Amino acid sequence: MPNTPRKAVIQVLQWAALALVAADAVLYLVLLRPLRRSLVAEQQARDLTKAQLLEEGLRVERLKKFQAAMPDANREMKIFLRDHVPPRRRGFSSAASLVRRLSQESGLELDAVSYKLDPATDGPLERLGIQVTVVGPFRGLLKFAHGLETGKDFILVRDFTFQPGEGNNLALRLGAELYLEP
Repeated sequence: MPNTPRKAVIQVLQWAALALVAADAVLYLVLLRPLRRSLVAEQQARDLTKAQLLEEGLRVERLKKFQAAMPDANREMKIFLRDHVPPRRRGFSSAASLVRRLSQESGLELDAVSYKLDPATDGPLERLGIQVTVVGPFRGLLKFAHGLETGKDFILVRDFTFQPGEGNNLALRLGAELYLEP
């Protein structure tokens, strides 16, 4: 009989230990595991927010630099427009005098000139299309094209083709756009 109370106590302790292990497993599954998931999710959200905050801070700094440079850029843009972009009312005459002057300086014969105002204005400037055909020696054609590209006015040469001409001459067909203030 002395073993019986001892066996009972051991059995009670075993059941108590088993109950504690079961309670621990239930607490882990019900309480601790979801809390860990929640904590990891919160840490990831915090890290993402910190990264976004850092990125926004850098963007604010860039905008501050841009805003500080804005008066200079605005002033420089006005100077560029004043010096290199003729107003629309003078666009055709400006283009005509430029083409005529460059062809005379290059020693070329002006064969054909056409102008077309681009109706689709997708920017702050309007575009006047220029198609020119000049005939003369190769050096003169190069001088003409170079003078057109490097002139004072804001002109963009889009395409050009050389064609055989009479004698030692060549013909240059050149397409360009002169940008105008509206």
